[in-house]
Amino acid sequence: MNDAPNPSGDTRLDAARRFFLTSGRLLERHLFHFLFENGPREAVLRALLAYRTEAGGFAYGLEPDKRSAHPQPIDQEQALKVLADTGPDDEVLARLLDFLPSITTPEGGLPFVLETVADAPRAPWWNTEPHPSASLNPTASVAGLLCEFGASHPWLELAVSFVWDKLETLTEADPHTLLSVLVFLGHVPERARAEAALERLAPAVLGNTALDPDAKGYVHPPYAFSPTPTSLAARLYDGATMGRHLDTLERKQQEDGGWPIGWEAISPGVALEYRSIVTLNALKTLRAYGRL
Repeated sequence: MNDAPNPSGDTRLDAARRFFLTSGRLLERHLFHFLFENGPREAVLRALLAYRTEAGGFAYGLEPDKRSAHPQPIDQEQALKVLADTGPDDEVLARLLDFLPSITTPEGGLPFVLETVADAPRAPWWNTEPHPSASLNPTASVAGLLCEFGASHPWLELAVSFVWDKLETLTEADPHTLLSVLVFLGHVPERARAEAALERLAPAVLGNTALDPDAKGYVHPPYAFSPTPTSLAARLYDGATMGRHLDTLERKQQEDGGWPIGWEAISPGVALEYRSIVTLNALKTLRAYGRL
């Protein structure tokens, strides 16, 4: 389907453009312009750097559901996802790599969230106990994205070792951990080892996949685990199944041109910020599968 009309009668991209112009966060507005309208990469980087702290990490609600001025591990993952869309920036990566050891545990990985998150409003899942231990989510995705960029740094060596050690015994996990692990397995250089890990984790990925296209609530359809046809997990889903879910994804575009989120945000403003991320991801997935 090529940029078919959405419920408002506009083409899909025209409607999305209207959403970003009227309601979108500035970062995703520039990303949309860059990815779909040949806009300048520099504008995306300027918007991203507004979230960078003096220490070189990212904070200030780059991941919108927590508003802490202290860098959280998930913010670093979000920054790297932006760089995956634009192409890596040497200065940003160098400062981020030098920053990551400051939020790394002695285990060699990043916690899911740091107790410093408590300085600002946040969704309940961002609460944590003091001194949290390292977690595959988001260590695996941070390490995987850095591998994608060809980065070299002592922190990355330790993080990759931490992830592999955890994966040796992992057979079941929550969907967010699996999403992070799939980023790692998709980009880590040890390809035979990655393929073996995927085979072992395939039942867990499928078990966390909402195979019903009409499933309600906070669910993870096949395209969440395989956002492009070349994703490592793409082999887990047949074409008919993926097609039905992509049909549903197209239908979910709303009257204002954006896509909805499937959870309760902490404020209307945060909901719009996260809708910006979800809308951009929907467009990228539809384009990757030839639907846009």
